[in-house]
Amino acid sequence: MRGISGIVVWDKKKGCNLKSLSDVANLIEGQPMFKLLAQVQELERAGRDIVHFEIGDPDFDTPKHIVAAACLSMITGETHYTSSYGIFDLRQVACKTTAISRGFLPSINQVLITPGANIAIYYAVRCLVNPGEEIIVPDPGFPTYYSAIKFCGAVPVRVPLKESNSFRMSPKDIEERITPKTRLIIINSPHNPTGSVMTPDEIDQVATIAEKHDIYLYSDEVYSRMIFDDSGPFRSPSIRDHCKERTIVANGFSKAFAMTGWRLGCLIGPEKVIEKMSLLLQTTSSCVPPFIQRAGIAAIEGDQKPIFEMMSEYSKRRDLLVSELNTLPGVSCIKPGGAFYVFPNIEKTGFSSEEFASYILEEAGVALLPGTNFGEYGAGYVRMCYANSQANIVKGVQKMKKALLKLTKGKEV
Repeated sequence: MRGISGIVVWDKKKGCNLKSLSDVANLIEGQPMFKLLAQVQELERAGRDIVHFEIGDPDFDTPKHIVAAACLSMITGETHYTSSYGIFDLRQVACKTTAISRGFLPSINQVLITPGANIAIYYAVRCLVNPGEEIIVPDPGFPTYYSAIKFCGAVPVRVPLKESNSFRMSPKDIEERITPKTRLIIINSPHNPTGSVMTPDEIDQVATIAEKHDIYLYSDEVYSRMIFDDSGPFRSPSIRDHCKERTIVANGFSKAFAMTGWRLGCLIGPEKVIEKMSLLLQTTSSCVPPFIQRAGIAAIEGDQKPIFEMMSEYSKRRDLLVSELNTLPGVSCIKPGGAFYVFPNIEKTGFSSEEFASYILEEAGVALLPGTNFGEYGAGYVRMCYANSQANIVKGVQKMKKALLKLTKGKEV
């Protein structure tokens, strides 16, 4: 029996007093993309033909050599508990690839293997920030940032990402928001939802700000392998302190390796921070299954040709989608530098972000997300993920054009 907030309910069958949910439970917001996906799947069950741009799930299968590694691991008996830190072999591989990609070799005790990169945000907020303290976050940004911060009683301090700056997070804007209560800075490059990539100089400036003010820096690098050739080299702020003092690097296997369902992530940070995060992981989920970790080793050390092929295809899709969107009345879209999202401006259509997303779904059968799902400063934009075929990209945008022209009776918005 569920009680109304603050009212005690008597359950005659159990003979006990039942109350409503805890206060903190009512702060949980979840992820809007999964809510929309459930709605869209219901429409599809009812017979609607929907073109999907709403969720960041690669349409490619996990490469076969990765799947084979997991299968072999299970067949040979690796189906039991393992260290909450992760198996030694994967942590060692993470150290080696970090030396290649980020220019330093972390110690094994700086590495934590996690059940996906999403939950790592919660680990960081919970282990580093007290209720009432502040966390600087990009806005628009990944919804889990705001949800985890709110759930933990911390205060999000939003840094607006401006289209005039290609949606890159500005170090100047970050520094202006530093207060005595600032405990953590979160950056995400390449960025979800805009696909922006911060310049190496901007990354270095943020690292300098964190060092200057003695603040932890959480660098969400889930899309680090998904930078297009025209965006320059990848840069991580971890090069400054080698993740020994304040920088925490979060990475995952979901996007670049098409492993969203595997739920496998990796954190690198100061040993004392990683130790506490490992205890939180141990408390909540014990460990990541060892056969999934074997798949992670195969992803990093195995054949990279499928990964390169996926990125080549994403590049073509990006160019196609941006070009097609810029033909729509009232819509404009800049070309992103990484990840697999675009963040078109829809202000001139006269719709709000929510109205646009709702109209396009109902009238055109195209699923996309309002920019406000990603923060206060996402107003006037929508997010589209091009984890879909080139044919479906053309189909989807043409359906959008037809719906917009129908609304305006063929006139320019």
